[in-house]
Amino acid sequence: MKARFAITLLATAALGALAVQAPAMAEVKLGLAAPLTGPNAATGEQYRRGAEAAVKALNAAGGVNGEQVTLVYGDDASDPRQGVAAANELVGEGVAAVIGHYNSSVSIPASTVYAEEGVLQITPGSTNPQLTEQGIKTVFRTCGRDDQQGDVAGTFLATAYKGRKVAILHDQTTYGKGVADATKARMNSLGLQEVMYEGITVGERDFSAVVSKMKAANIDAVFFGGLYNEGGLILRQMRDQGLKAQFLSPDGTVSQEFWGITGPSGEGALVTFGPEMRDQPKARDAVAQFRAEGYEPEGYTLYTYAAVQVWAEAAKKAGSVDGAKVAAALHDGSAYDTVIGPLTFDAKGDPAGSNYVLYSWQDGKMVQLTDAQVAKLGQ
Repeated sequence: MKARFAITLLATAALGALAVQAPAMAEVKLGLAAPLTGPNAATGEQYRRGAEAAVKALNAAGGVNGEQVTLVYGDDASDPRQGVAAANELVGEGVAAVIGHYNSSVSIPASTVYAEEGVLQITPGSTNPQLTEQGIKTVFRTCGRDDQQGDVAGTFLATAYKGRKVAILHDQTTYGKGVADATKARMNSLGLQEVMYEGITVGERDFSAVVSKMKAANIDAVFFGGLYNEGGLILRQMRDQGLKAQFLSPDGTVSQEFWGITGPSGEGALVTFGPEMRDQPKARDAVAQFRAEGYEPEGYTLYTYAAVQVWAEAAKKAGSVDGAKVAAALHDGSAYDTVIGPLTFDAKGDPAGSNYVLYSWQDGKMVQLTDAQVAKLGQ
């Protein structure tokens, strides 16, 4: 008995020594930069949910190169100066890469901070072309660009409203004016000139003056370049004044918050966005998990999830989380499987073959339209 007890003690001691000597599993920090507070916090929530779900799944599968991934949060509140401050804080935390930001006016100045430190940046939602036109090799996006989005919106307006009166409004931001100008350029190139081109102010709530001006001009269709807060208010006030013009807006209004502002006034409003991904086979498991947790992965949720996926897979391919090495892997022409389908990046960091389609708000939900349904609009 004494001998057996002594052996047990020795075995226990040996195991204890091994436990003390075994190093803790290393971790790598991944930054998430988004408007977690402020006027666009609803989109920030999409980013947070997508990133956290992707990291959870990634860690459950073993992490990246033997390291567990820890999210570090940077709240930019949709403000460029706060975004730069958040970028510097994330860099100071030693993040290997950053998923973000949302607003192009934030992503563009923040990108220089990351570039100077060799930190990879992948944005799920900043669509202004300027971001990837800077020549920074460590900047990528999983979404499309406003020139692509503007082509779809402008072509639709020039076709469905040929010879009729169109107003183009924008919120004077890098994103809002950029997508409005891209839409205008495409529409003009196809022979339709707008009869109004107006800028509004972010944060403004009373748009009665511009609505009255559109009503007096007998506007048939309105394109608004901006986000869901102002877009929802403009549309609601249009309907309150009896202006029945078709309302069309870009991806910045892709949020249930838009309908929360408009209510039934939003019925039939059109939106440009990427094809519906929640029904795709690659997204099925992730979407089911979100819904099991009581969350609907709308808008940029899956684009954020995909951003984490492409970073992780490229880091595994590179055998490193070093920004330059991961960027080289993303630039090598490989297709990376994600919840929004395979992504291949061009030399600028844009996804190849990205496309936009038209959606219609119907009974509080965004419904992707078929080509036949689009053809009937404006008749």
